[in-house]
Amino acid sequence: MADRGANKRPTDFELSILQVLWERGEATVREVHEELSKHRHAGYTTVLKIMQIMAEKGLVVRGEQGKAHVYRPTEPPDVAKRGLVGDLIERAFGGSAGQLVLHALSAKPSSSEELAEIRKLLDELEASDG
Repeated sequence: MADRGANKRPTDFELSILQVLWERGEATVREVHEELSKHRHAGYTTVLKIMQIMAEKGLVVRGEQGKAHVYRPTEPPDVAKRGLVGDLIERAFGGSAGQLVLHALSAKPSSSEELAEIRKLLDELEASDG
């Protein structure tokens, strides 16, 4: 059987679970299941199994709280997202962050607030290079 810990990249379903855990800080399987059920159909045992796999992969840690198992993410969202983006840059854009940004901005319109934030970041990056 393949080592699940070897591939730490979360699946789409695991990302949904991580979103719940990032919002709450920690949660039981039941709490995660209830939150996910608002947006998608997923059985309790499916959520339980996926969270167990996530623990094996090192995406979450499990602790005890009374009789319940409580799960929490091992990384904050910004660290995890940076890792996902870095992986995407390598796999899909040949290591070019610029190509990722160009494709992202052309794929979906950004709000004026988002564009202002992007301009500010670009200005900061240029200033730090100079």
